[in-house]
Amino acid sequence: MKTTLVAVTLVSLPLFAGDLSFSAADVPRAHIRKPGRVVITNDSRSITAYRFFGEIREALVTLRSSRALAYRPFGNAVFDSNASVAAPEAYAPVFRDAAQTHGVDPRLLVAVAGRESAMNPNAVSPAGACGLMQLMPATARFLGISNIFDPRENVFGAARYLRTLLDTFHGDLDLTLAAYNAGPGAVQRYNGVPPFPETQAYVQNVRARYARLLHT
Repeated sequence: MKTTLVAVTLVSLPLFAGDLSFSAADVPRAHIRKPGRVVITNDSRSITAYRFFGEIREALVTLRSSRALAYRPFGNAVFDSNASVAAPEAYAPVFRDAAQTHGVDPRLLVAVAGRESAMNPNAVSPAGACGLMQLMPATARFLGISNIFDPRENVFGAARYLRTLLDTFHGDLDLTLAAYNAGPGAVQRYNGVPPFPETQAYVQNVRARYARLLHT
């Protein structure tokens, strides 16, 4: 998974434990380095990162699209966290628990993990993405993952990020998968799935895997 800009989330979504309320794909590129609670908000035309100190709010970065994204919700299946799925015995409970914790279809997690790492918890991509669902180290740090090669930590973090993207893109599976691969900023910039051959092939591959799992 390659991410290039900030990940986005609805403010009301409780994604993190404790005081940390943040979701980011590659924050150093967005130059968000100052301390303080950071919240990402989004609507159909813009994504803004705010830093909070008490009740004081400072806008750190805003991404704007000249056109509103058109969403094509996939349906309730992507949020069916209680669905059953066939997965390698060693990881089946991890996918199940992560799905139920973050409200994501475990079949979607398995489809993404199959494409990302072929279920290899020690996989490292040429770009540096690691683990079952190929998180970039910067993403893992902001997700609170201490050991990126721990299957449970990795899958839970990836499930959290995937749920963030599903909420951001209103359940549109193509946009969600494109953002997981290329970053949400690229989806906003191109007003849809970016015209990158790798990303387009990625979206088609994961959708096909997911469709097969839905009918097994």
